[in-house]
Amino acid sequence: MGTTGRQRVESAFSPEGARETGAVICYEDIFVRDHWEELCPYPWWYRLAPGVERQMAWRRETIRRTGQDWLPLATCRRRAEREQLCVEERADGVYLVDGRAGSAEKLVRPEVGGWYPAAGLHSKKPQHLPCKQAELDRVLPSAPTWDPEDMGRDGRADLARQMLREFGAQLYPIDSVASPLWLCYYLWGFEGMMEMVAEHPEAVEYACRRYLQCSLHRVRCSAVLGARGIWIEECLTDMVSPAAFERINVPVLGELVDGIRRAGMRSIYYYCGNPNDRWEMLLAAGADALALEESKKGFVVDIEEAAGRVRGRCVLLGNLDAIDLLPNADEGTLRDEIARQVRAGRANGGRFVMSIGSPVIPRTPVARVRRYLDLARELGAGGARPSADT
Repeated sequence: MGTTGRQRVESAFSPEGARETGAVICYEDIFVRDHWEELCPYPWWYRLAPGVERQMAWRRETIRRTGQDWLPLATCRRRAEREQLCVEERADGVYLVDGRAGSAEKLVRPEVGGWYPAAGLHSKKPQHLPCKQAELDRVLPSAPTWDPEDMGRDGRADLARQMLREFGAQLYPIDSVASPLWLCYYLWGFEGMMEMVAEHPEAVEYACRRYLQCSLHRVRCSAVLGARGIWIEECLTDMVSPAAFERINVPVLGELVDGIRRAGMRSIYYYCGNPNDRWEMLLAAGADALALEESKKGFVVDIEEAAGRVRGRCVLLGNLDAIDLLPNADEGTLRDEIARQVRAGRANGGRFVMSIGSPVIPRTPVARVRRYLDLARELGAGGARPSADT
């Protein structure tokens, strides 16, 4: 009997590494948004429907047609809310109707390759950059005080628990959280964040500490849902100097990783950017796994070099090019690149999961994504696991 996807991913986290390579994609929510008709026979609004069964219906199809080895968990509305809500298709659109309040909210389909049309600006440019502690206290969120166990009692965990009942034995359950420094973007915007790091690092440290508490609460919620791994997203921080990165970011990342470990889960640190001037800092955060972008934006991230730097100290995720190679390469080129990445993973002591470096783009067919995943498992089946020191 073959191994399950969950076993393949879990074995990569073991000291011995995996004999059979697991294969995943990142940002499945973007993939689903951009490929709905290829993945599901249901109307687009099923993704926004309040009922657990409709949520499960489209997820079953997505899981079957995609075939990756992990399972991104999701929450749902409280049971009391779900009892009052229904979806109505009307002549002028689709509405979420609240029978108790007598109100109706028109649902808007998210755009392929983009965001909700009504989401507003996608970048933040505040006129004033709060930097004093009193100012920051007024604008920064406080960590929630409610008990994460409430999610089980009020029904917000019902969807995740149904997903685990149906797929948890076969697929590795994960959830996600943002790094504290990345969350500062939503406070100051890009230019403001860079200015604050350069001129007011103590304010950034304070903001990161506050965001850390929110992220740790999210981690505890993920544990209640039943996650085994946490994807830590971080963007833009390669534009912070190595010295500032080490001072501001590494300590809070380390505490976030420790919190994930205390909650009984594994951490997967997705560093979105150029790692080449801060490899040891990335590893110093102590995450159980490191995921990197593909080569782009003027920098190179070679998976073989990455394996040589990691040397089995943590799991390494593959970074197959999702922008050009995945949608455009011929079968032979795709196979060769997957095989190269699998060899690099074996050089990391088998502590490796095949992945892509960034989200699947809209013009990549679902069949192509499935072929990538199937090839990764085929080429990663039963391979020898050399020492990470070789």
